[in-house]
Amino acid sequence: MVSDRLATARLATCAAPGFLPAGERIYAVGDIHGCVAAMDALTQVIAADLAARPVARATVLHIGDLIDRGPDSAGVVARAMAPFPVPGVRVVVLTGNHEAMMERALAGEKRAAAGWLAFGGWDTLASWGAKPDAGRCDWAGLVPSAARAFLASRPVLHRAGSYVFVHAGVRPGVALIRQTREDLTTIREPFLSSTEGLPGWGRPWVVVHGHTPEATATVTPRRIGIDTGAVLGGMLTAAVLEADRIGFIQVPGA
Repeated sequence: MVSDRLATARLATCAAPGFLPAGERIYAVGDIHGCVAAMDALTQVIAADLAARPVARATVLHIGDLIDRGPDSAGVVARAMAPFPVPGVRVVVLTGNHEAMMERALAGEKRAAAGWLAFGGWDTLASWGAKPDAGRCDWAGLVPSAARAFLASRPVLHRAGSYVFVHAGVRPGVALIRQTREDLTTIREPFLSSTEGLPGWGRPWVVVHGHTPEATATVTPRRIGIDTGAVLGGMLTAAVLEADRIGFIQVPGA
């Protein structure tokens, strides 16, 4: 793993289970969960890596779960909505199950509201200025309309080369077109333990995902897991994918 001391050092890489087209690099960022300081630190390291190793097409891809549990979900969302500090870098933000829960809660679904609060929703509301006595009918007015519209419009998957990027995973053996939104944003098993790949054109897709915290980033022939528990005292991880190589950048989480 590579820490925030990367600066202008060359990123260590190894053979990846998938590939990207020539001239393309993707920095796939794991679950941030309101850890804005870690997000800022990781952004600085990515910028340093781009300065040291320019590339024709660079994408920073957030795997979902920007919000909840951490100290500043509002700050994380604001940064995700803004252009990346390095000109020309594309930013892609996927929907996670926490964003989906928030949207249902703000729309007035009682069961979703209870679930959202149980999984860190109050921390998100507080980051937008909610007071302890705020009622459920007040929640939608606390979240800026631009932020809510942004989160509600995020895609659930992104494809590049032989990689499929989703928040949680896929249902094993099921073609991508038949995967449901719930599969892509909430699944754990049987995805994590399955040895069956996601059928693709000519070769199976490699799934890059977050959602399930692991002590270290996981790389297998069929999946790359990048949720390393930033909000749980672990690290915020970015998988750096280019050609048929993979490297990792990590900074301390909350």
